[in-house]
Amino acid sequence: MSVFIENEYGKNIDIDYNTIIKKVVEEAIDFVKCPFECEVNVTIVDNDSIKEINKAQRDIDKETDVLSFPLIDYDSPADFTNVEDDINYFNPDSGELMLGDIVISYDRVISQAYEYNHSKVREIAFLTAHSMLHLFGYDHIKEDEREDMENKQNIILNNLGITREI
Repeated sequence: MSVFIENEYGKNIDIDYNTIIKKVVEEAIDFVKCPFECEVNVTIVDNDSIKEINKAQRDIDKETDVLSFPLIDYDSPADFTNVEDDINYFNPDSGELMLGDIVISYDRVISQAYEYNHSKVREIAFLTAHSMLHLFGYDHIKEDEREDMENKQNIILNNLGITREI
């Protein structure tokens, strides 16, 4: 598993975000029973940067907490049946399945941790779990999808002992 984390935040980050993100990525991969070694790119930015990316990529001119850019078109969420037949999904150098990119606003990590009365560790873990599920094809447009995604996020975090009280 390769998790490439780029800190473009520009200010001090006072939590061990590298370890947290890598643990959540690994747990999410295990949770969906992905049969491949995987590669994920994570970039940590500020609100202004995520707003620019959101505008450029989604034509939404506002900041957000996290963006997910999956590289795989799944027939259904976490369905890997057709993935292994498409060499374009795999890094030719490492052989790893390239899941996609995650962009996290650390400004929003701070504000949402305060707003929801939990730690920055819990918030960055939550956003990573949420984004990983998007990289596996899950969505939350419909109410039943939202509930399913929330349950899966909670299971991933609980498996790591990351609770709301942290």
